[in-house]
Amino acid sequence: VWVILSMATQARGLQNFISDLRNAKSKTDESNRVAKELANIRAKFTNSQSLSSYQKKKYVWKLVYIFMLGYDVNFGHAEVVSLVGSAKYSEKQVGYVAMSLLLKAGDSMMNLVINSIRNDLVGSYDDAATSLALVSIANVSGIELMNALHVEVQRVLVSPNATPAVRKKAALCLLRLIRQLPDSIASAEFAEHIANLLQDRHLGVLTSTMSLLIGMASKHEMEYQTMIPYAIHILSSLVLKKACGSDYLYYRTPSPWLQIKLLRFLQYYPDLMSSGQTYVPTLKQILTRILNDTDVSDSINKSNADHAILFEAISTIVVFGDNGDVDLQNAAMRLLGKFISVREPNIRYLGLMTMSRLATLHNASNKEQIKTFQSTVVVSLKDADISVRRRALDLLFVMCDSSNAESIVDELITYLVAADAGIREQMVLKIAVLAEKYAISKKWYVDTILKLISISGDQVSDSIWHRVIVIVTNNPEGDLQQYVAQTMFEVCSSKSAHLKAVAVGSYVLGEFGFLIAEEAGKSGEVQFKVLHQHWSVVDSATQGIMLTAFAKMSNLYSELQPIIAPIFHKLKTSVDIELQQRSNEYRILSTLGADVMEDILREMPAFDTEKVSTLEIALEQEHTDTHDKNIFSKNKGSNGDASPTSKRMVGNNPANPPPGPPPAEPEPDLLGGFDEPEVQVVVPPAAPTQKTAVGIGDEAAVQESFAKLCSAPQGVLFQNSHVQIGIKNEYRGSQGRVQLFVGNMSQVPLKNFKIELPECSYLRRSITDDTGPTGATTVVGVLDVRQQKKLMIMVEAIAPFSDFPTLKISFETDSEVHTYPLRLPIVTTSFTEPLHVDKAAFMGRWTQLAGKEAQEIVSTGIPGSRERMQKVAELLKALKFGRCDQVDNATSVSGCGTYKTGAKDGNGNNISVGMLIRIEANADKFRVTARTLHPTVSASIKTIFC
Repeated sequence: VWVILSMATQARGLQNFISDLRNAKSKTDESNRVAKELANIRAKFTNSQSLSSYQKKKYVWKLVYIFMLGYDVNFGHAEVVSLVGSAKYSEKQVGYVAMSLLLKAGDSMMNLVINSIRNDLVGSYDDAATSLALVSIANVSGIELMNALHVEVQRVLVSPNATPAVRKKAALCLLRLIRQLPDSIASAEFAEHIANLLQDRHLGVLTSTMSLLIGMASKHEMEYQTMIPYAIHILSSLVLKKACGSDYLYYRTPSPWLQIKLLRFLQYYPDLMSSGQTYVPTLKQILTRILNDTDVSDSINKSNADHAILFEAISTIVVFGDNGDVDLQNAAMRLLGKFISVREPNIRYLGLMTMSRLATLHNASNKEQIKTFQSTVVVSLKDADISVRRRALDLLFVMCDSSNAESIVDELITYLVAADAGIREQMVLKIAVLAEKYAISKKWYVDTILKLISISGDQVSDSIWHRVIVIVTNNPEGDLQQYVAQTMFEVCSSKSAHLKAVAVGSYVLGEFGFLIAEEAGKSGEVQFKVLHQHWSVVDSATQGIMLTAFAKMSNLYSELQPIIAPIFHKLKTSVDIELQQRSNEYRILSTLGADVMEDILREMPAFDTEKVSTLEIALEQEHTDTHDKNIFSKNKGSNGDASPTSKRMVGNNPANPPPGPPPAEPEPDLLGGFDEPEVQVVVPPAAPTQKTAVGIGDEAAVQESFAKLCSAPQGVLFQNSHVQIGIKNEYRGSQGRVQLFVGNMSQVPLKNFKIELPECSYLRRSITDDTGPTGATTVVGVLDVRQQKKLMIMVEAIAPFSDFPTLKISFETDSEVHTYPLRLPIVTTSFTEPLHVDKAAFMGRWTQLAGKEAQEIVSTGIPGSRERMQKVAELLKALKFGRCDQVDNATSVSGCGTYKTGAKDGNGNNISVGMLIRIEANADKFRVTARTLHPTVSASIKTIFC
């Protein structure tokens, strides 16, 4: 609006141009008029020296308006820069507005305007010019601009000559800068300047300073914990003494925005109430006053402001957690009990949300009080507003325990039938978690999940029914497996059974169907028919599970083999690769003999028990942290409590504290009792703190993982408490596809995260990530908690090689710099195709290549045996060497293969290198001999085996 009003006062020609565009009868007429005007402006700017001030402003305003309409404007930047540097305010105003819109971060013209902005910041005594510069810096937010000017912005903020209007803008501009460049300010040194700013008597400056303080404290809590006394002192003046100028009274409430920011800042220090500091009683008195004095007002605006402060105060009590005051918690609980039953949806929403947070505390009386509101919360679950329903669902979830789990789960399932799609998925997941966590019995749990599938099967994720499988498989005691088999037989007997139910039934009847096969009407043949009737209506993933069940049934019940065998035969050429592979494997398995088949198709062993259910993990990231706003989410521990992840002792002061806390008996004015110290104007950036360098650590474990992945299609290359690096590869001839997965395993974001893949002369490759093609270095920036980065690497061998491609992962935490140089398991044998030859051909070629070999003797310390030679033979096969008939004896293993490359010979054919290998055992030693025409290939093969 300001831009349009400014335009309207500039030029009649501009007004006529706008009128022409508004009167255009079609989009084509508008485009033609814009094109004509752009051509005219371009022509005028070719000789800009002859333009008057009036003309420059008029044409630049026209460019701004054209840009606002959505048209590209790719010229006129030089004129914008000249207007920014003008000494006239009217020209400078136009220049800054145009710069904020037309110039982007990284624009080459941005460097030309930096000196003009710097002069307006520190060399000008005109508040209007300084304000324009600050607003433009915040809007453009380019990295180059921030690096060049962040010191000047700090100087403006702490300058004793700056007016309140300029200080407010400087604080908010600096907040925007530190969100982009968190390390641009030396936090420990700047805390003193924040303390001085908090002594300003202007409430507008205090409000902007608190916004800045919250942004800085969200990243460096310890450096700013000495600001707590100042925050409590200001809060006591506003709440207890009502000391506030009329300009900042909002419906008789003293500066509600400042009160909320002060309370939000205190939430970064959850140990505050137990610190024993002298200001703790004052804080308790403030919170008590807010809880007791807030009431519903006839004025909607006053009521909203007062309740905003109230809910922020309750959130502060929640964040203090079990270290907080029990009386405050009980008072907050009583208030919330009233709020969740009022008709006003906004109040009810906030009441439900805050009560769910309060329920996470370990105070036993809190939990018992919350249970008394169960019926009220259930009513809110049926509210017309979906946001209220979501908060009611959250509260029911956290108030649930073993004493009321059955009733809550029953209520949720009853409501699930009528729930709309917007909340169903969340309800299903939370019902599943509650049913597992507080199961009355395992049978009840299974029945509950089956109800979920029958009512809302499309919203039941795979992880939910997978948990049923795990629990049933891991509990063979009692009659649980038999009960589940009977239940799934009855469910799958219905032709309308959901495909998730069919998936569970296929697994259960395949594994445990024999437990009910003796019952009337439940023989193996009947079980097969019950499952097979769903074949045509389920998806391919479920069909794969059914094929496994059919294979196990054919092994258990001989009468089914003639019925099931044709199914495998029909699917051996299926277009679905998974079904094709399974059917061929099961079809061939039946020809290997009953003993082999029975051994392979025996019952599944127990699954690995998990410390935390995968369903609970899925609920951990419900709250999204946006900059510094979501304090509760930031302080939320992994167990869902409002306690912090790491303890922050409020009583310990940093080495260089700012001026001491205010006196206990302040004067009647808002910040009376503070002295007026001299403010330092220069704010030099502090030297960065030295961080500890951290490397791989356990080299032996990394070497073992690398060796395994040389012959395995997938696995973990490296893992520690911070990251997990997984590899999945697939090769065909000279080409391969390698997928690299890098995940954050820690509880904090990893900063400056980089993945470097240096070039290799022997490989032709292309790298893509989630956003498209990328180079040798992939800069992730910040890898959030539980986030995973995926790279796809397409490779082609173009020359022999004996070393290994490398990978370097680097990132930073608050106190450490991690660098992990690793080797990628891309080796010569990755591009090998097996070759099977007879004895004569192998020995003839072996003799011809005498002298062109690489050989090494390896001592294992373990005597050779038939079993060890069998493992060597399996390794040879895994590395894609073909076995040679009648060449070996009991102490030797030989293989033959072809190394494929994408390089071309003189005739245009791909170049290949034949490879022979022979491994011979003698006592506890192995002799590895590789012979090829190319010495590099020979050395490479020998290195892989040794």
